[in-house]
Amino acid sequence: MHRMMKEESSYRTSSLENATRDPSKEKLHMKLCSGSCHAEQILQTLNSYRQSGIFTDVVLLIDGQEFPCHRATLSANSTYFRAMFGGNLKEGHQNIINIQKISASTMSLLLDYMYGGNIVIQEDNVEGILELSDLLQISKLRDACITFLEGQLHPCNCLGIMKFADSFSIASLTEKSKRFMLECFVEVSCHEEFLEMGVKELVEYLSDEQLVVPKEEVVFEAVMRWVRHDVPARKGALKDLLEHVRLPLLDPTYFLEKVEMDGLIQDSKECIPLLHEARKYYILGNEVSSLRSRPRRFMELAEVIVIIGGCDKKGLLKLPFTDLYHPKSRQWTALSSVPGYTKSEFAACTLKNDVYISGGHISSNDVWVLSSQLNVWIKVACLQKGRWRHKMATLQGKIYAVGGFDGFYRLSSVECYDTFSNSWSTLAPLPQAVSSAAVVSCLNKLYVLGGAVDDTANTDKVQCYDPEENKWTLLSPTPFYQRCISAVCLDNIIYVVGGLLSKIFSYDPREDSWQEVATLPGPLESCGLTVCGGKIYILGGRDENGEGTDKAFTFDPATGSVEQQPPLQRCTSYHGCVTILQRMNR
Repeated sequence: MHRMMKEESSYRTSSLENATRDPSKEKLHMKLCSGSCHAEQILQTLNSYRQSGIFTDVVLLIDGQEFPCHRATLSANSTYFRAMFGGNLKEGHQNIINIQKISASTMSLLLDYMYGGNIVIQEDNVEGILELSDLLQISKLRDACITFLEGQLHPCNCLGIMKFADSFSIASLTEKSKRFMLECFVEVSCHEEFLEMGVKELVEYLSDEQLVVPKEEVVFEAVMRWVRHDVPARKGALKDLLEHVRLPLLDPTYFLEKVEMDGLIQDSKECIPLLHEARKYYILGNEVSSLRSRPRRFMELAEVIVIIGGCDKKGLLKLPFTDLYHPKSRQWTALSSVPGYTKSEFAACTLKNDVYISGGHISSNDVWVLSSQLNVWIKVACLQKGRWRHKMATLQGKIYAVGGFDGFYRLSSVECYDTFSNSWSTLAPLPQAVSSAAVVSCLNKLYVLGGAVDDTANTDKVQCYDPEENKWTLLSPTPFYQRCISAVCLDNIIYVVGGLLSKIFSYDPREDSWQEVATLPGPLESCGLTVCGGKIYILGGRDENGEGTDKAFTFDPATGSVEQQPPLQRCTSYHGCVTILQRMNR
């Protein structure tokens, strides 16, 4: 009987083994995965141990309150505790560790997080939690606080959050707070935090190119509100602040009533030059070259470039187009076409934000003005002398037509246009007659650079006109003998491009000195040249093969860099190229 039972048991075992044996595996196993539920259960058990003081091996003393804890749990959560308990620090071997300058309530929240993985971050505790998580180096919790603060940014608190972020070297939060402040400056400037800002901090924001304001009146009012918050302590900073307010861009009536009539400004003699600059701009327009006369990047007012007429790629067709280019949006807008028959090698300039052109073919004395407000061409008084391949420039509110060609001779004659009388008057002639020269005004004088003296010869002379004395003088010659060149003035330095030169040259009238400042990708002549947004735009022109180009470049004198820009609408040379202000639709 015993033998039969043994054999039956042996049979069953053998049958079970046969039934479960996998021919491909020699060993049997089973893996138990409890998942997150198991981890939560362990944490809950540890937390109950902490609250009951079971197995705790260290006490945190916070603000007079004791928190029994487990070194292992603290170390698993915090780099700070891991370094303390795992190193040679004396605190790591103490039973009671005193942590100062933090609140017991915040520590209680962090311990709940360490032992339970849960915490509620809200407006009244986020700063304390961030401060403590930063100290204890709990990166996940610190990042959660930063995310929460980013979501709380508001015009009433962005400056405070920025200071808080600075104190903890949180670069991302500092940057987002600053960007928020710049983008919402109108609203921010109306809150209490703005009025508590330091003068250096305020100057930094006023001078930031990312400042978003619809019009400059907003900036002026914010500055005056800040000064009036504490007049005795702050009136001395008025001049430093107004230097960063673009007074020339204020509405003239507003300037007269709100700025010039303001008692604090009237009492500040240091502000007088700033007021004079604004008045001069109202009279002379964008002839006043100053950072304060340039619209801010995000204003409703913007500098735009106008391209007038010119010749096509082969130089055979004269183009009737007038196009407006917005450098920031890179969009083109068609304006009213060039009046009358098409022209080339005419002169163009701006006065009081309107565009003037004269000449355009042999013996032409027609003068037209494009009203920037009405987008219509209006004929004004004709030149006294018909001229072609001449240049015009504005100086002290008047237009000067200089030199040129009448079909037989190069001209030395110079005329001046007065908008009030709508008439041209003759001035002292050039010492040397030239055509296709560069003409530019700078530091209250007129400069005529290079140009052609006959069909084959060019000059290197620099001829300078003083309107006060009605007199011409010769200065240091150019480093080249070229015609078909163009010049602009930026920050009291003259820049010259063209003449099939691949170099950009600068001339400093105060030093009477020349230097080479940059190299273009290739030689150009008869190109458009204008200043816009503090950079020099080089647009179109003819290359060494005599063909017109649609290429465009910018030259930044501050960095010395030349950068290619999106092309023109079409290949264009011998065209007019000027900058005006335009109110943008947003």
